[in-house]
Amino acid sequence: MAISPHVAALLDRSHRLGADPRNTNYAGGNTSAKGTAPDPVTGRDTELMWVKGSGGDLGTLTEGGLAVLRLDRLRALAEVYPGVEREDEMVAAFDYCLHGRGRLPEGEGAAPSIDTAMHGLVDAAHVDHLHPDSGIALACAADGEKLTAACFGDKVVWVPWRRPGFQLGLDIAAIKAANPRAIGCVLGGHGITTWGDTAEECEANSLFVIRTAQSFLTEHGKAEPFGAVIDGYAALDPARRRARAARLAPLIRGLVSTDRPQVGHFDDSDTVLGFLAGAEHPRLAALGTSCPDHFLRTKVRPLVLDLPPTAELDAVADRLKELHAEYREEYAAYYHRHARPDSPAMRGADPAIVLVPGVGMFSFGQDKQTARVAGEFYVNAINVMRGAESVSSYTPIEESEKFRIEYWELEEAKLRRMPPPKPLATRVALVTGAGSGIGRAVAHRLVAEGACVVVADVNADGALAVCEELGGPDKAVAVTADVTSEEQVADVFAAAALAFGGVDLVVNNAGISISRPLLETTARDWDLQHAVMARGSFLVSREAARLMRAQGMGGDIVYIVSKNSVVAGPNNVAYSAAKADQAHQVRLLAAELGGDGIRVNGVNPDGVVRGSGIFAGGWGAQRAATYGIEEDELGEFYAQRTLLKREVLPEHVANAVFALTGGDLTHTTGLHVPVDAGVAAAFPR
Repeated sequence: MAISPHVAALLDRSHRLGADPRNTNYAGGNTSAKGTAPDPVTGRDTELMWVKGSGGDLGTLTEGGLAVLRLDRLRALAEVYPGVEREDEMVAAFDYCLHGRGRLPEGEGAAPSIDTAMHGLVDAAHVDHLHPDSGIALACAADGEKLTAACFGDKVVWVPWRRPGFQLGLDIAAIKAANPRAIGCVLGGHGITTWGDTAEECEANSLFVIRTAQSFLTEHGKAEPFGAVIDGYAALDPARRRARAARLAPLIRGLVSTDRPQVGHFDDSDTVLGFLAGAEHPRLAALGTSCPDHFLRTKVRPLVLDLPPTAELDAVADRLKELHAEYREEYAAYYHRHARPDSPAMRGADPAIVLVPGVGMFSFGQDKQTARVAGEFYVNAINVMRGAESVSSYTPIEESEKFRIEYWELEEAKLRRMPPPKPLATRVALVTGAGSGIGRAVAHRLVAEGACVVVADVNADGALAVCEELGGPDKAVAVTADVTSEEQVADVFAAAALAFGGVDLVVNNAGISISRPLLETTARDWDLQHAVMARGSFLVSREAARLMRAQGMGGDIVYIVSKNSVVAGPNNVAYSAAKADQAHQVRLLAAELGGDGIRVNGVNPDGVVRGSGIFAGGWGAQRAATYGIEEDELGEFYAQRTLLKREVLPEHVANAVFALTGGDLTHTTGLHVPVDAGVAAAFPR
């Protein structure tokens, strides 16, 4: 079915506005268009409104993300509105205004958002509600009303803070009717709303308000709104601060995962570092964010380290633990100050944002995207503070109002609608040799089950290709590494800490093989295979244990070993001996690391031919020659010698890795799982 002109124009406008972070933040704001379309029953033209639904993002909005409502029914709600004390009831009433089937089939439609009344009651064909940093800076300034008048005259009207809802929609509708020259308004503590008779006029009005506000702040603002740089708090050079961040990230992630596991994100942008260097940053950070979209994702305020970036790491670790304990006490007190008998239960007392002067910002969430977006919102908040402080003083809404929104039953209902988490949600995995074959299949399975994955491989192109297959940096990051190098292994874990906050699950999969008879096996053949598999997995496991202990969250280490670790085969002494070394590492490390909650297990596959980088790199030809068959017959040859007569594929090995780490085998460590379709000689004993 062709998209209607009303919808096409609305989506185009939304995409343009949402593509520029100066206009609005991720998933923030909403846009709408009014027009006519045939009623599905009578066939007569009916006035409708298309509006971005709850939880969508303007930059990526689709038709399925729009709620479609009948205007006559929506406007009639004003006649039955029970007043501000019961305005939340109106959200459920929006469902009775939906057009036709209302929402599109099977999850493609959108529930009407809390801002639906703002769009429907305002007498304009097109309405934009946005959260630009420049507009919120005026909205959160102590004398915002005066500044709004000075900036815009009578073209933009000040609206005092009111929680989003039906009453705010009535207020803005009345303001537009009383101010015929106005093109929009600044909503105190919140954002902006604009309107127009056409989509083009509405978009132009939005951009005018945003850009005019920014020009006003630039022209009238003072040079150092965050104060002079604190002595010793300037940013470390990039290499030093990222190295320090990589050391701190697992500790911080462990602390903020006290109530529930979190995934991390790191930001050392000039905006963050400049804010943390200024003398006013402790005062401003303590005031918290203001715009509802901000603090719903960043929590009411961040945790701020009060030590310079040159402080000893041990002292920093101790201080972070003290500050975290204080933060949790203060957050619980905040909850109990404002909670009512019918308030939702406290969701957790850990911070979402941790600020470390001279180093950067660590943000956290239920997945990488949530963690990244929380950080982006705090950057928005920093920009708002800068703007407000440059022309006035930053004055966010009252703490009690923040609580009302953070623990709003409508927000709680939105959380209840979210799908249940996948088995590996919040877990960060690191897979070596993940650019092809078994490693690639393992990475795919772990991401499919909710994990974030560091794709490590000596082949940079292969690692990058797998990351693209997995969905990009919110799902996976690529790191080029030779596992025989201590320095490169350490760099892989540092990259994991910076990308996701730490590591919970390590898969030792990197491997190499050369098939030769004993008398033709050179010392170099022996050394190379032991370096990659025995030494490499040792180095990776040692670094994993160091990081996991810093996190204090336990973890999993899985070795992709081989049935050759227990089966004596021909022309294979170096490879099989290295695999036997790995097999015993599983037992040794399971015994040593169990007290830290770190489980160590192994998977013993038979030869995995299809998709294998090792087999394609010459091992397949060598093994085929050993058995006197053609190379393309090798997979079937291996299958026919098993009890089940089945070929082992990369995904079968990935299934075993998931079985060991997916949550059901919580009391299993030191185990080797055969994935060989039944090779009797390889039965564990």
